[in-house]
Amino acid sequence: MLKGFSFKVIANDGEARVGILETPHGTVETPVFMPVATLGTVKALTHREVKELGYNLILGNAYHLYLRPGLEVIKSAGGLHKFISWEDGILLTDSGGFQVFSLNRKMGKAKVDIIEEGVIFRDHLAGDLHLFTPEFVAYIQEVLGSDIAMPLDVVLPYPTTYEEAKKGLERTIRWLERFLKAKKREDQAVFGIIQGAFWEDLRELSAIKTIEYDSELFGYAIGGLSVGESAEIMYKMTEKVVKHLPWNKPRYLMGVGKPENIIESIERGIDMFDCVFPTRVARTGTLYTTYGKINIGNKQYEKDFSPPDPECDCYTCRNYTKAYLRHLFNVEEITAYILNTIHNLAFYKRITEEIKQAIKEKRFKEWKKQFYSKYFS
Repeated sequence: MLKGFSFKVIANDGEARVGILETPHGTVETPVFMPVATLGTVKALTHREVKELGYNLILGNAYHLYLRPGLEVIKSAGGLHKFISWEDGILLTDSGGFQVFSLNRKMGKAKVDIIEEGVIFRDHLAGDLHLFTPEFVAYIQEVLGSDIAMPLDVVLPYPTTYEEAKKGLERTIRWLERFLKAKKREDQAVFGIIQGAFWEDLRELSAIKTIEYDSELFGYAIGGLSVGESAEIMYKMTEKVVKHLPWNKPRYLMGVGKPENIIESIERGIDMFDCVFPTRVARTGTLYTTYGKINIGNKQYEKDFSPPDPECDCYTCRNYTKAYLRHLFNVEEITAYILNTIHNLAFYKRITEEIKQAIKEKRFKEWKKQFYSKYFS
């Protein structure tokens, strides 16, 4: 029996929803963007800065934490919340399924074998051989002690064949059943992951089959998108899945990302998002603003003494100019990565807060139109 969790939709404007998600380590209002803390930290920021930006839900990665620092260290520390000093915050951990496939594709020398038992792969650090089964992934996340755990699933690239997509979604369902049977903690929620690649009928089939386990699932995640397909395909697949999902449970679109993708997906009924995108591009000089994205390293900002975003009140925009940020970035000062990351996460936080208020006031479409008129100007 799951203890300490609840979710309730408190407002909606069409399919767009505002909800209250309660966990043993805190409560968060949705829609929510989750900063990615792959190895137990949001890159370039301390937890203090993350919390000051208004975030109390972050995402860790079972694959990376299993490799470094390892389960024994985290277990000895008393779990991931204590190890990273996030005891008054919520943690979601990904199974590492996506990383197993994506990192090994990048490595070239490494190979992934998907068998019924699980996934055999060589890690991206030492090239050692590992077997991730649904049961072992459940164990890893129970050691981590995250509030929300994700089961092992089959992640496919874009494009892929219909046959491979069908085979993958069916295996994902079987792995979900094994994961749930292996799960022991009553203070850790599980989201079922819906696959089906880029075919509408397979997405619907995956949703229907996953919902068969509804009594054991706290929420639902849509995986296997934002892997190279067009935004139009992503939105279409999302729509096909959402219409099958229970209204009273949270919906999580995994690995999505850009501000416009989040806005469009909220309109289609999604509650939760995560992506490395805003923090990663911050470290390459890209800042998101009310008037679109800018590359702070460009020469045009050399003598621009205005804030990065005149409508933003984050620490970076209150105190620093584009010219100074350009200087820091071009001389490769660590401070540049910190200030850029603060701003991008503040921007994401601001738009999600504005969206929630607009949904509560039944003016989401009006807000979106006004936002886009500036953002795409």
